[in-house]
Amino acid sequence: MERLNADNVGKALTVGQVAERTGLAVSAIHFYEAKGLIQSRRSSGNQRRYTRDVLRRLAVIKIAQRTGIPLAEIAEALATLPEERTPNAKDWGRLSAQWREDLDKRIERLTLLRDQLSGCIGCGCLSLSACPLRNPMDELAEEGSGARLVDPD
Repeated sequence: MERLNADNVGKALTVGQVAERTGLAVSAIHFYEAKGLIQSRRSSGNQRRYTRDVLRRLAVIKIAQRTGIPLAEIAEALATLPEERTPNAKDWGRLSAQWREDLDKRIERLTLLRDQLSGCIGCGCLSLSACPLRNPMDELAEEGSGARLVDPD
């Protein structure tokens, strides 16, 4: 980690300031840093300091998480952004376009699930020949008897 100096100390935020500005817990900020999603520098007193671009990066992280994007994919996307520059509208447009197709697929699956939910008796058997949610067209019967966990993807 790069140390702060007289040229950049005025721009730096403490972890408490970042938490206050973003509404995130300090532990969440540390977690995102440990996962490589954001970076800090160390002051001469070995305290974490964040550049202001981290505020927008954290906003992008939270929005992406809210849509169900896994942290690993968020990290990959953030790695394409320049260091210490606030992500701008063009950056967001590129990132959101990457996630849009996946989000559309999830919406389609959830809509199908919602529309078929009334036919589900919720027994968890997973071997019902009529279950359109977890065992469409009794596909699991081909794998033998007993419960089978299937991901519809």
